[in-house]
Amino acid sequence: MAREESVIRFEKVSFEYGHNKPILDEVDFSLRRGMKMAVMGQNGAGKSTLFALMTGEKKPESGEIHRVHGMKVATAAQVIPREKMALTVREFFQSYFSEKVYDIDPKIDAVLEVVNLKHHERLHDRTIQSFSGGQQARLLLASALIQDPDLLLLDEPTNNLDTAGIAHLTQFLVDYDKTCVVISHDAEFLNAFTTGVLYLDVFTRKIEQYPGNYHDVQRDILARIERENRKNAQLEKKIQENKDKANFFAQKGGKMRLVAKKMRTEVEEMEEEKVDVRKEDRTIRPFSIPVQEDLGGVVFSLSSYSVLSPKGKPIEKKVAISLRKNNHLLLRGPNGIGKSTLLEAIARGVAEGATITEGVKVGYYRQDFSTLDFNQTVFDALLQAMGKPDEQRLRSVAASFLITGDTVYTKIGNLSEGQKGLVAFASLVLERPGLLILDEPTNHINFRHLPIIAKALDQYQGAMILVSHVPEFVAQIRIDDILDLEK
Repeated sequence: MAREESVIRFEKVSFEYGHNKPILDEVDFSLRRGMKMAVMGQNGAGKSTLFALMTGEKKPESGEIHRVHGMKVATAAQVIPREKMALTVREFFQSYFSEKVYDIDPKIDAVLEVVNLKHHERLHDRTIQSFSGGQQARLLLASALIQDPDLLLLDEPTNNLDTAGIAHLTQFLVDYDKTCVVISHDAEFLNAFTTGVLYLDVFTRKIEQYPGNYHDVQRDILARIERENRKNAQLEKKIQENKDKANFFAQKGGKMRLVAKKMRTEVEEMEEEKVDVRKEDRTIRPFSIPVQEDLGGVVFSLSSYSVLSPKGKPIEKKVAISLRKNNHLLLRGPNGIGKSTLLEAIARGVAEGATITEGVKVGYYRQDFSTLDFNQTVFDALLQAMGKPDEQRLRSVAASFLITGDTVYTKIGNLSEGQKGLVAFASLVLERPGLLILDEPTNHINFRHLPIIAKALDQYQGAMILVSHVPEFVAQIRIDDILDLEK
């Protein structure tokens, strides 16, 4: 394949969901072999749709997608489909091939090595659901790599990965010699290997292609918005001056009317010249999570917990932790040690050695959003979170998380992963919990929202248990105590 040949080219591609939800409008771009691109754009702009068009899973309404003959495209999705959870590792990898692969075990070992999923014992017969969220993220990644694609598509690949996992993946992508397109909100990760950006503008529905790493492009886009704003402000001023003069001359009558007419034409031309300034990605409004009323004394205590050894055997550990109002605890440990399992057991009130004081309301944010009912509409879910119905408050909280218009009546299962995360936060605001349990609350969330979320958690006055693998996020939150499960 010649270096300059495009592996995939979009020509005037348009796509919409139903007739009233256009996503892409006559989009053009092409990717050559060896390019490593980041996809930028607001939640719900259609980043995952773009991937589905590239793989051929979705077809454009109009326009052409040209792929090199015989090209293989593989995607690592954000989450493992529910129907694959009961498969063994061997069956899971086999499901990505249309024909049976006879000697698949060594291939599986090779890709597990790449994603740093240590096989102390043979993992091939374990079921997918027996792995932690972080290990499942690695298996998803490996499922794309085993197909040895010409075009590798990664959707939020660092979600659920610990620091070692992210470092390992970054190095793999730096060395990768084929084409790769990545959706991610992790700026540092993207900067390490990207050579350009595809920017999805949610308002014009175009895709702009920029060269340079993620930081360069972010800077270019912000500079462009500033330039456009400045240009418009200058035009605005001239337009107003001309309008005033035209009115003045028009009143004079006679030949002055012609001058006035000429000035009005100039005004129209200047109006045309004004740039449509992009309403740049909006961020959620600052918010606070109110704490349950009359919360006093010890809210939660932990005397023992169990973790998994590298060989998958549970080990019991003793500890003495008690959380009162306004105490924030950070839970640490590598992928697969059992952080999510422990949080879930605590939230459901079935963890041995853990006690939640009677009457304390628990707000639980799960990394897979399974605390939400995907068949419910957003409106019903938020109503349920409130307890006492108050539609005006519900709508105003929803709007502050960018859930407006018809989105309120959308089923949660039809939202993008980023929007599900915002619904989960809106629910916590309406629930007023006394104990807040958060499992990877940055997953799938647009990087612009993260400082606002961090501030809300920092100021939360109830008891809080947090798991997060994003150090710059944790650094913005007050932490009073750390429990390292590996120690």
